Amino acid sequence: MSFMLLIIEPTTQRAARTEAEGREVYGRMQRFGEALQAQGKLRAVESLASQSSAVRVSTAGGQAKVVDGPFAEAKEMVGGFFLLDCASRDEAVAIARECPAAEWATVEVREVGPCYQ
Repeated sequence: MSFMLLIIEPTTQRAARTEAEGREVYGRMQRFGEALQAQGKLRAVESLASQSSAVRVSTAGGQAKVVDGPFAEAKEMVGGFFLLDCASRDEAVAIARECPAAEWATVEVREVGPCYQ
């Protein structure tokens, strides 16, 4: 079964860190990913850039609306993800509990599946 761990962090958090603190946090996350890779659990992992470079696209009435970030109303952003192969939801949750990001962000566990279910 495939599960995604979404790292949901406060939008202001990265700017509040020093460069050294940011590098330390990033290093911890890289080591966590490497351990998952060694266990054969990791399918993909990426850190996402700040929402200041993001774009939101929606369509209403046949008209596309494009909004550049940062998004003033947003208090949180998806900062990255891990895509995992796990035997069960319980295993994915156990891995999420070990994720270093759980100390400074919310780690949301989502099973990969069709959107009609």
